[in-house]
Amino acid sequence: MTTPRSRPRLTFAVIAIGVCSYSLLQSVSVPTMPLVQDELNTDQATASWILTAFLLSASVATPIIGRMGDSFGKRRMYVWSLAALTAGALLAAVAPSIEVMIAARVLQGLGGGTLPLAFAVLRDELPKDRVPGAIALTSSLLSMGFAAGIVLAGPVAETLGFRALFLLPALVAAGAAIGTLRLVPESPVLTREPLPLIPAALLTGWLVALLLGVSQAPTWGWTAPATIGLLGAAGVLLIAWVRVEWTCAQPLVDLRLMGRRGVWSANLVALLIGIAMYASFGFIPQLIQTPESAGYGFGASVTGAGYLMLPTAVASFLCGLVSARLAEIVGMRRILVIGGAITAVSLAMVAFVHDQPWQMCIASALSGLGTGLVFANLANAVVAAVPPEHTGVATGMNANIRTVGGTIGSAVMTSVVTVETLPSGYPVEQGYINGFVFLAVVAGGAALAALLIPRSPRRVAPDVRGYSAGRARSAALAADQSCSTSSRV
Repeated sequence: MTTPRSRPRLTFAVIAIGVCSYSLLQSVSVPTMPLVQDELNTDQATASWILTAFLLSASVATPIIGRMGDSFGKRRMYVWSLAALTAGALLAAVAPSIEVMIAARVLQGLGGGTLPLAFAVLRDELPKDRVPGAIALTSSLLSMGFAAGIVLAGPVAETLGFRALFLLPALVAAGAAIGTLRLVPESPVLTREPLPLIPAALLTGWLVALLLGVSQAPTWGWTAPATIGLLGAAGVLLIAWVRVEWTCAQPLVDLRLMGRRGVWSANLVALLIGIAMYASFGFIPQLIQTPESAGYGFGASVTGAGYLMLPTAVASFLCGLVSARLAEIVGMRRILVIGGAITAVSLAMVAFVHDQPWQMCIASALSGLGTGLVFANLANAVVAAVPPEHTGVATGMNANIRTVGGTIGSAVMTSVVTVETLPSGYPVEQGYINGFVFLAVVAGGAALAALLIPRSPRRVAPDVRGYSAGRARSAALAADQSCSTSSRV
């Protein structure tokens, strides 16, 4: 079926809807974990795999599916990602056991490919003058959707049950998939390179070992043999992956591309802001729900804690509407620095000024403002630094690095916050203070890292022919050609 071009508004609408469905599924299970634990009759350690399974699956799928989109068709792989997201959400809605629920979350994680493919489709299909604004708004939907999922989780779960949390994203993702097939044409900008299996396997190996070791370290202990073994394996596999990618004729992720200043600096910002944002979104509701008898907290319900996160979602969305215009006036790099600094201020406020609900609302709004500015402009920084046919894999790695950062941040926060507990089992207040001070420092580091991004990244990527020629020369010198000949699909 041939789909007519020149439908920028419809294209943007269906792409944005798909991204919303993924971002909602990222967070809806975070505040409702106790409900899931009771409903499926499992313990806390097993229930935690609902989050771990999603992170592991998404971390592997995001860069690989982004690369496949660059090669085989961005619309095709975008629809495939939405189909996996829909299937996983529907399976979670009817899951009879914790094992099936974990499998459903793995399927949902495969939908991580929607993020890089969304940016790639927008770059290919929209007029050039509309691309920065569309990418900025779509990017802001990630932080807005994550916060919105926390806000909606309580009311929906308490009135309709936790299974209903998965039905809405499933319907939205299915609608976005159908809309994409009918309204979005296939991209004409493709590399048509086969997927190298050896680099893909090594990437999967070190990501899984790293995220599994980090996510389980608070439970096992950072010095436990299993933790050290997994982190050590991750290091070895990472070194092997870098070597293979560097010498492979057709790499999965071209490290020369990742070595461009506009790309690696944006990835560094993504790592640091991922640590700060995802960890804070996970622990602010816990702080709010702590009973007043602990000497802090408000004893809020899941619903009440979600409402206090509403300013984050609203501020993030508003940032998406205006950030592209602000970047034109002030400069993209300056906006990223400002966003990181505001995020740091908001987290410092949570650490030291959390005695009243209105104080948390202000901190929540500042957090949404800061992370919204960063998210809305970070993808544009990456897109501006790479050729069009490599948008998927480059933005996929950027999104994946944010996920890695979120996992690291959550694990470190868990270890810091729970180092000392009250007789009631709740952490002492100083644990939260120390944890949010750590996140504030990391967010400040993201602001400083943003200074490394080129001052005026070009919106039109560098000449593709020169880039391709450089890759061809490096491929001719490759010592190990096995990954490009015997390990393709």
